[in-house]
Amino acid sequence: MAGAMATGCANTEKKFGRGMTNLMEPLRMGELRRSMEQTALFDGPEAGYGTGFIRGLNRTLARTGVGVYEIVTAPIPPYDPVFTDYLTPSPVYPDSYTPNLVEDSSFATDTNLGFSGGDVNPLVPGSRFRIFDTH
Repeated sequence: MAGAMATGCANTEKKFGRGMTNLMEPLRMGELRRSMEQTALFDGPEAGYGTGFIRGLNRTLARTGVGVYEIVTAPIPPYDPVFTDYLTPSPVYPDSYTPNLVEDSSFATDTNLGFSGGDVNPLVPGSRFRIFDTH
């Protein structure tokens, strides 16, 4: 118990958080959308709907499995990401859409002026609403 208290929990938090993010992949569908987009761009539009969907489904299931593994083994070392030869440690999005911060007063610095911008719901494709986009 003393050893667990002395080591801290920063690595455990990162591993558990990464696992939670990966576990939510079927709801986020980033791997599926990115795989379909990339397959359509490199192999043609007809392959995007068939091959891209199956490739994205495989990657979604793999990321979900890695998420379950990381949640269950969060307190146990090693804390580095696993299965990185197939999946990136961070979640992916299609190149055509990268989410921004959620539109919320916690992140908005100009709420006192009465306006701000951001993504209304970055998990839903096409829900972008941004004011004063500078990038």
